[in-house]
Amino acid sequence: MLKLKLLASQKTLVVLSMKLPKQTNRFCPYCNKVTEQKIKEVKTGSKGGTMKHGSLIRAKLRGLNRGMGNQGRRSRPAVSKYKRKTKATKKAVVMYTCKECNKSKTNKKGRRVSKLVIE
Repeated sequence: MLKLKLLASQKTLVVLSMKLPKQTNRFCPYCNKVTEQKIKEVKTGSKGGTMKHGSLIRAKLRGLNRGMGNQGRRSRPAVSKYKRKTKATKKAVVMYTCKECNKSKTNKKGRRVSKLVIE
């Protein structure tokens, strides 16, 4: 079931919410046949990595966060340089896991939806 909304100012189609089943029959490239597959949404993880000398994480821990001026390269540029409009929705990436070989495949492009409901 799709809820669609056409925004007059942007003249683009925005999918408000999308419902997907928990499992579906789909082609598995590893088994080379159509199998039953589980569906789940891929969540974005936190940024990892070591704290190297010039790293932004290390600088933030030392209190050198983004400021207005007098902080060299950590200063913010003029408002006209960085302020811009952002998208209202994020792309939801769906992962399909084969029940026979237990291997997963994601759709790379994703779908631009405000809410993805897997039921």
